[in-house]
Amino acid sequence: MFEYISGKFAEITPTQLVVDVMGLGYIVQISLNTYSDINQKQTGSLLTQYNVSVDVRSGESKHQIYGFSTTLERSLFRSLITISGVSAGIAHMILSAFKPIELQSILVNGDVKTLTTVKGVGPKLAQKVVGELREKIAKSELADDIIESGGNSLRQEALSALTALGFDRGKSAKAINEIIKSSNPSSVEELIKQGLKQL
Repeated sequence: MFEYISGKFAEITPTQLVVDVMGLGYIVQISLNTYSDINQKQTGSLLTQYNVSVDVRSGESKHQIYGFSTTLERSLFRSLITISGVSAGIAHMILSAFKPIELQSILVNGDVKTLTTVKGVGPKLAQKVVGELREKIAKSELADDIIESGGNSLRQEALSALTALGFDRGKSAKAINEIIKSSNPSSVEELIKQGLKQL
């Protein structure tokens, strides 16, 4: 319904801000990641997701706007809320607990235990989230950015090479992630060789 919102950041807290758009103040829910990106700014734009939730007992509906500083964070939010049992509030908590790139890594690597550290996410729900999003994230182009700090170009080249050789993209991504974390290979060739041994 709303693609983005631009205006003056009238009030900012770690969980929400008020965006003044030509004299009308919109309350926008934000994650800690987005807060870190905008807390020094007085004006700006945020990508948005309009969400309506209905209380089953009372029938009362709650209308909220969620704001994101990056397309990746909004994409993850949208993926999370498609899962039965994951409300917009829980998705918001997950995105406040982890940076988007960290969440991608958790999902691709099937790290259920780390996901359960988020309030409101028990073992069953964490397993469900990983089960439904693991392959989707691994196969997406966004997965090319999963590894932070120095491994990105190596990872992308190695992943492209392994995929071209016919290996499953999701399994290749997981193997490459583990290799970079454990041995920090210095070249694409070394990374591919180690990847071939694991696949």
